[in-house]
Amino acid sequence: MPAISEQDGESLGLESRQLPRHIAIIMDGNGRWASRRGFPRIEGHRQGVNSVRTVVEESTRLGIEQLTLYCLSSENWKRPALELNLLMQLLKKFVIGEREEIMRQNIRFSTIGRRSDLPKDVLAEVDKTIDESRNNTGMQLCLALNYGSRSEIVDAVKSIVSEVEQGGLKAEEIDEDVISSHLYTAGMPDPDLVIRTAGEMRVSNFLLWQISYAELWVTETYWPDFSVNDFWQALRDFAARDRRFGGLKG
Repeated sequence: MPAISEQDGESLGLESRQLPRHIAIIMDGNGRWASRRGFPRIEGHRQGVNSVRTVVEESTRLGIEQLTLYCLSSENWKRPALELNLLMQLLKKFVIGEREEIMRQNIRFSTIGRRSDLPKDVLAEVDKTIDESRNNTGMQLCLALNYGSRSEIVDAVKSIVSEVEQGGLKAEEIDEDVISSHLYTAGMPDPDLVIRTAGEMRVSNFLLWQISYAELWVTETYWPDFSVNDFWQALRDFAARDRRFGGLKG
């Protein structure tokens, strides 16, 4: 992990070794933020994009290896069609509008989730940003789109069963590493820190396998109001945790 500059370390109060390698964020509260202000729900999503920029820029500055953002769950398709259509257009606008900045900051862009239900024009722009940033060597920015952890595990099991049936894998060879290698997140480090905004105390079908030993940090702040100071507080609290991973420290 790149070292934090003296100025950065002074502002945050942490050393690079104290920071999480991979941060995952459940960006919640956009709709409630808008409703409290008398705005349509989509305005909350638009304002939430500003918080995305803030966290991406700060994570890049601090040398975080990966940032995963829960943008659209597989359950979100139950929402009104108008809101979903506007969300898709907002996503398309984001990946186009941020492409130049992603390249400037040397960010590798990726996604996880089932692609089949996403509009083709949105997927085309998503894939263009993925392709253009493929050889970047900085932070990996991963968007969870049409993502559900149970669906991910089901897809992994189907893939493993298929390999066993075809003779490429023996049942007794299946272990945690094999399962991990068949998840959407194959090759990615497990999250060290999960941040959830808007005060909800649940993980909402997000990276259930991968966050087995992640630290959870919840704030009442709605995502559109999430600031650098909120992010710093999550990082400071993470650094103060005693992470034993089920063991004991002598």
